[in-house]
Amino acid sequence: MTRPAIAFAMQPDRTRYVLTPELLRRIEGLARILDEAPMTCFDDERARRLLAEAEILVTGWGAPPFDGTALAQAPRLRLIVHAAGTVKGLIDEGVFDAGIAVSHAAEANAVPVAEFTLAAIIFAGKQVFRFRDLYAANRNRARIHRLQGEPIGNYRRTVGIVGASRIGRRVIELLRHFDYRILLYDPLVNPEGAAALGAEKADLDPLMARSDIVSLHAPSLPETRHMIDARRLSLMKEGATLINTARGALVDEAALIDRLKTGAIHAVIDVTDPEVPEASSPLYDLPNVFLTPHIAGAIGLERTRLGEMAVDEIARFVAGRPLDFEIRKADLERIA
Repeated sequence: MTRPAIAFAMQPDRTRYVLTPELLRRIEGLARILDEAPMTCFDDERARRLLAEAEILVTGWGAPPFDGTALAQAPRLRLIVHAAGTVKGLIDEGVFDAGIAVSHAAEANAVPVAEFTLAAIIFAGKQVFRFRDLYAANRNRARIHRLQGEPIGNYRRTVGIVGASRIGRRVIELLRHFDYRILLYDPLVNPEGAAALGAEKADLDPLMARSDIVSLHAPSLPETRHMIDARRLSLMKEGATLINTARGALVDEAALIDRLKTGAIHAVIDVTDPEVPEASSPLYDLPNVFLTPHIAGAIGLERTRLGEMAVDEIARFVAGRPLDFEIRKADLERIA
């Protein structure tokens, strides 16, 4: 059987370790690699030549949008595998109408996000960052001993999970090994479904009020924009922590900053809106904020998990088996 022709599109500096030499050798056993060097645009002569022949296209972070023009240049294309998370904003809906299968590695990217979230929850419950700052400021343990007697720590604390997404579900699974009470808000999950996951279903307002730690895992949709607003932030307990590894637009950032300035709550923030806060943003300096530059997802060696999942999908496709992580047009309305 003739091996299908395969091409790549991604930014090399953003996708190191995604397709390791070992994975490229696996691909060579499945398909005919047209050019190992990935395309970074679809409008030059080389891209037009590769697209004209490609039957499988592997995309990754930094890939140019596969729009109608690119689609018209790829008459033989049968499969797009995105070796990264979401395909929103990358794949034109016409791809689905053309009968081209689409798959992604969001499940693989969910693993490090869930791990990061678990670490953030544990550190938040134990007030690790507060201990660090007091220790560095005082260079002694006098105030630290008093803080250890406060009602902190991770035993029987309540964690609220907002969104039973693939990441939200994985976080719940990880938390089941600890002594947490887990609340879940997701309008698409009923009480029985929440219980099966190991959580108690709750409406969003009670979840915000009852939780010691609130972790966001909902998709960014018009109806979820600023779902965590000033009113809901005011419901949070004194000393509670908000964790956002999902999308910055879920939170009214101005309202969050106002609430944080009071010192009433803490926040662990990996995503913001805009994605990079302005240089003058208080998020950089507030002592009750732990701000990271969107690193919860796959970075460094974790990216290889994305490539492995992509190659597994290619193997299934070449063998004529169903894809495990196929995306359909209707899915675009609800995925992150």
